[in-house]
Amino acid sequence: MRLHSPWGVIALGFVFVLLGWLAPFLMVIKVIPASFWLSFLSYGLSVLGLLLGIVGASMYAIGRRR
Repeated sequence: MRLHSPWGVIALGFVFVLLGWLAPFLMVIKVIPASFWLSFLSYGLSVLGLLLGIVGASMYAIGRRR
């Protein structure tokens, strides 16, 4: 998977959002201990994944327009 393709960026964003969701879920069911840094990292991954998804979708739309 190439990161320069829109689908690669969207896939990476999806993985980040999935990890950003999985970490708090595992903290809630007490599989991993909750900590401030892990919560902060989880939030950051979610925001970065959303941003990458938007960038990938815009790359796809611009590529289709040409």
